[in-house]
Amino acid sequence: MAAHFLRNERSGHTLQTTDLVHEAYLRLVNVHEVDWQHRAHFFAVAASVMRRILVDRARRQSAAKRGARPALVDVDLSVDLLSVRAREVVALDDALNTLAGADPRRAQIVEFRFFGGLSVEETAQVLKVSPETVMRDWKVARAWLLTELSGQG
Repeated sequence: MAAHFLRNERSGHTLQTTDLVHEAYLRLVNVHEVDWQHRAHFFAVAASVMRRILVDRARRQSAAKRGARPALVDVDLSVDLLSVRAREVVALDDALNTLAGADPRRAQIVEFRFFGGLSVEETAQVLKVSPETVMRDWKVARAWLLTELSGQG
Protein backbone atom coordinates (compact mmCIF):
# COMPACT_ATOMS: atom_id res chain seq x y z
CA MET A 1 0.00 0.00 0.00
CA ALA A 2 2.80 2.42 0.84
CA ALA A 3 4.44 1.83 -2.53
CA HIS A 4 1.09 2.54 -4.21
CA PHE A 5 0.83 5.86 -2.38
CA LEU A 6 4.35 6.95 -3.23
CA ARG A 7 4.72 5.56 -6.78
CA ASN A 8 4.32 8.87 -8.61
CA GLU A 9 5.58 11.28 -5.96
CA ARG A 10 7.51 14.22 -7.35
CA SER A 11 11.28 13.82 -7.72
CA GLY A 12 13.24 14.92 -4.68
CA HIS A 13 10.44 14.20 -2.23
CA THR A 14 11.46 13.36 1.30
CA LEU A 15 8.95 10.66 2.23
CA GLN A 16 10.10 7.18 1.24
CA THR A 17 8.01 4.00 1.21
CA THR A 18 9.83 2.68 4.26
CA ASP A 19 9.21 5.97 6.09
CA LEU A 20 5.48 5.69 5.49
CA VAL A 21 5.45 2.02 6.54
CA HIS A 22 7.47 2.77 9.69
CA GLU A 23 5.23 5.69 10.67
CA ALA A 24 2.12 3.57 10.08
CA TYR A 25 3.66 0.70 12.07
CA LEU A 26 4.42 2.99 15.02
CA ARG A 27 0.83 4.21 15.04
CA LEU A 28 -0.59 0.68 14.68
CA VAL A 29 1.60 -0.68 17.47
CA ASN A 30 0.18 1.94 19.81
CA VAL A 31 -3.38 0.75 19.11
CA HIS A 32 -4.14 -1.28 22.20
CA GLU A 33 -6.20 -4.44 22.22
CA VAL A 34 -7.38 -4.36 18.63
CA ASP A 35 -9.23 -7.55 17.78
CA TRP A 36 -8.00 -8.09 14.22
CA GLN A 37 -10.87 -9.95 12.61
CA HIS A 38 -9.15 -10.82 9.33
CA ARG A 39 -6.54 -9.66 6.84
CA ALA A 40 -8.87 -7.16 5.17
CA HIS A 41 -9.67 -5.59 8.57
CA PHE A 42 -5.97 -5.03 9.20
CA PHE A 43 -5.53 -3.44 5.75
CA ALA A 44 -8.56 -1.22 6.30
CA VAL A 45 -7.11 0.11 9.56
CA ALA A 46 -3.70 0.49 7.92
CA ALA A 47 -5.34 2.48 5.10
CA SER A 48 -6.92 4.81 7.66
CA VAL A 49 -3.58 5.30 9.40
CA MET A 50 -1.76 5.99 6.13
CA ARG A 51 -4.50 8.44 5.12
CA ARG A 52 -3.94 10.38 8.36
CA ILE A 53 -0.16 10.42 7.82
CA LEU A 54 -0.45 11.61 4.22
CA VAL A 55 -3.11 14.21 4.97
CA ASP A 56 -1.13 15.56 7.92
CA ARG A 57 1.92 15.82 5.67
CA ALA A 58 -0.09 17.54 2.94
CA ARG A 59 -1.53 20.02 5.46
CA ARG A 60 1.97 20.89 6.66
CA GLN A 61 3.18 21.35 3.07
CA SER A 62 0.31 23.61 2.11
CA ALA A 63 0.27 25.60 5.37
CA ALA A 64 2.31 28.34 3.72
CA LYS A 65 -0.21 28.58 0.90
CA ARG A 66 -3.19 29.71 2.98
CA GLY A 67 -5.94 31.43 1.09
CA ALA A 68 -5.65 29.20 -1.95
CA ARG A 69 -9.00 28.41 -3.54
CA PRO A 70 -10.55 24.94 -3.09
CA ALA A 71 -8.97 22.24 -5.20
CA LEU A 72 -10.60 19.91 -7.70
CA VAL A 73 -9.80 16.24 -7.20
CA ASP A 74 -10.37 13.34 -9.57
CA VAL A 75 -11.66 10.56 -7.32
CA ASP A 76 -11.15 7.83 -9.90
CA LEU A 77 -9.20 4.81 -8.60
CA SER A 78 -6.79 5.09 -11.54
CA VAL A 79 -5.36 8.28 -10.03
CA ASP A 80 -2.28 7.69 -7.90
CA LEU A 81 -2.91 9.50 -4.62
CA LEU A 82 0.38 11.31 -4.30
CA SER A 83 0.50 12.56 -7.87
CA VAL A 84 -2.25 14.91 -6.67
CA ARG A 85 -1.00 18.15 -5.13
CA ALA A 86 -1.02 18.56 -1.35
CA ARG A 87 -3.96 20.97 -1.33
CA GLU A 88 -6.02 18.48 -3.31
CA VAL A 89 -5.31 15.76 -0.74
CA VAL A 90 -6.45 18.17 1.97
CA ALA A 91 -9.59 19.05 -0.03
CA LEU A 92 -10.39 15.36 -0.46
CA ASP A 93 -9.88 14.75 3.25
CA ASP A 94 -12.17 17.66 4.15
CA ALA A 95 -14.84 16.36 1.76
CA LEU A 96 -14.50 12.84 3.18
CA ASN A 97 -14.95 14.20 6.69
CA THR A 98 -18.12 15.98 5.56
CA LEU A 99 -19.36 12.79 3.90
CA ALA A 100 -18.59 10.83 7.07
CA GLY A 101 -20.91 13.13 8.99
CA ALA A 102 -23.75 12.38 6.59
CA ASP A 103 -23.00 8.76 5.69
CA PRO A 104 -20.14 7.07 7.58
CA ARG A 105 -20.26 3.81 5.61
CA ARG A 106 -19.89 5.54 2.26
CA ALA A 107 -16.97 7.56 3.59
CA GLN A 108 -15.33 4.35 4.81
CA ILE A 109 -15.82 2.74 1.41
CA VAL A 110 -14.04 5.64 -0.29
CA GLU A 111 -11.24 5.52 2.28
CA PHE A 112 -10.74 1.76 1.97
CA ARG A 113 -10.88 1.75 -1.83
CA PHE A 114 -9.08 5.02 -2.61
CA PHE A 115 -6.53 5.24 0.20
CA GLY A 116 -6.24 1.56 1.06
CA GLY A 117 -6.52 0.01 -2.37
CA LEU A 118 -8.93 -2.63 -1.07
CA SER A 119 -11.03 -4.49 -3.60
CA VAL A 120 -14.82 -4.44 -3.57
CA GLU A 121 -14.82 -7.90 -1.96
CA GLU A 122 -12.29 -6.94 0.72
CA THR A 123 -14.22 -3.77 1.50
CA ALA A 124 -17.44 -5.78 1.77
CA GLN A 125 -15.73 -8.21 4.14
CA VAL A 126 -14.47 -5.41 6.40
CA LEU A 127 -17.85 -3.67 6.52
CA LYS A 128 -19.85 -6.92 6.69
CA VAL A 129 -22.06 -6.00 3.74
CA SER A 130 -22.49 -7.49 0.28
CA PRO A 131 -20.19 -6.55 -2.62
CA GLU A 132 -23.27 -5.18 -4.40
CA THR A 133 -23.88 -2.79 -1.49
CA VAL A 134 -20.24 -1.67 -1.66
CA MET A 135 -20.53 -1.00 -5.41
CA ARG A 136 -23.79 0.91 -5.01
CA ASP A 137 -22.41 3.00 -2.13
CA TRP A 138 -19.11 3.53 -3.97
CA LYS A 139 -20.94 4.97 -6.99
CA VAL A 140 -23.07 7.28 -4.83
CA ALA A 141 -20.12 8.41 -2.71
CA ARG A 142 -17.94 9.01 -5.74
CA ALA A 143 -20.66 11.10 -7.43
CA TRP A 144 -21.18 13.08 -4.21
CA LEU A 145 -17.45 13.74 -3.86
CA LEU A 146 -17.08 14.80 -7.48
CA THR A 147 -19.91 17.28 -7.01
CA GLU A 148 -18.56 18.51 -3.68
CA LEU A 149 -15.01 18.91 -4.93
CA SER A 150 -16.03 20.65 -8.13
CA GLY A 151 -17.63 23.41 -6.06
CA GLN A 152 -21.17 22.55 -7.08
CA GLY A 153 -22.11 20.95 -3.75
